[in-house]
Amino acid sequence: MQEKPLTSISGYVLLLIAVVCLLAAAGVAVTGISIILAVLLFLVSLVLFTGITVINPNEAYVSTLFGNYVGTMKQNGLRWVNPLYNRRKISLRARNLNGQTLKVNDKMGNPVEIAAVVVWQVQDTAKALFSVDDYVLFVQIQSEAAVRKLANSYAYDHMEDDTASVTLRDSTGQINVFLEQELNERLERAGVDIIEARVSHLAYSSEIAGAMLQRQQAAAMIAARRLIVEGAVGMVEMALERLENKGVVQLDEERKAAMVSNLLVVLCGEKGVSPVVNAGTLYN
Repeated sequence: MQEKPLTSISGYVLLLIAVVCLLAAAGVAVTGISIILAVLLFLVSLVLFTGITVINPNEAYVSTLFGNYVGTMKQNGLRWVNPLYNRRKISLRARNLNGQTLKVNDKMGNPVEIAAVVVWQVQDTAKALFSVDDYVLFVQIQSEAAVRKLANSYAYDHMEDDTASVTLRDSTGQINVFLEQELNERLERAGVDIIEARVSHLAYSSEIAGAMLQRQQAAAMIAARRLIVEGAVGMVEMALERLENKGVVQLDEERKAAMVSNLLVVLCGEKGVSPVVNAGTLYN
């Protein structure tokens, strides 16, 4: 079922006519000219009053006639429609859905906690009211299902899957784009359009959070050590090359090895070193 517009006429003129008919019916009844005329004028005014509807901005009225969908009125202001129409008001404003935190397994099987914030609005009023039972509840349940599917489809980060191009912790926003696409596919049947969807909470579950933190710290320490060693090796190479080019000292292989060892200890050590002065030779 697709939404179709329903035209309505301005209610100001008909409101004035209804008031005039009501006053005329009262005057005829008081003067006693004709009871039948008074009743007819009163019924006309009652019909006109019943058809008057006030439509606020970003609201719509879905109209049905004896169970058949007639159309949707979206014109703002005081409007008049057929009094026999059954009118149901529906909001077209944007709404926020702050999803609850879910505990699910990511692609690698690790339990994670994830939640999302969804901004949505009704796009097709006919689908929203007639294609699903309760479109607000439908949005909540399908949003939860989409977040669960998203978590099951991607790893938490690149430490879990170093070959993955996109992870749940992706900072480029691709994961939010995938979430929006998934929600739009699920909610299209309810006539709902997703304006924005973002992951608002993401963390390892409490039972493995401590172990994952230790692993992240170990990985950071290894990366820092690797950088230190690479820098130290480069500095040792530069020192040996300059000493040899300037002819400051002639070093054989054994002396070079000793010098390299001492420089690496100094450059890679965590604490400050204490220099030792050797008054003799390398062999004494």
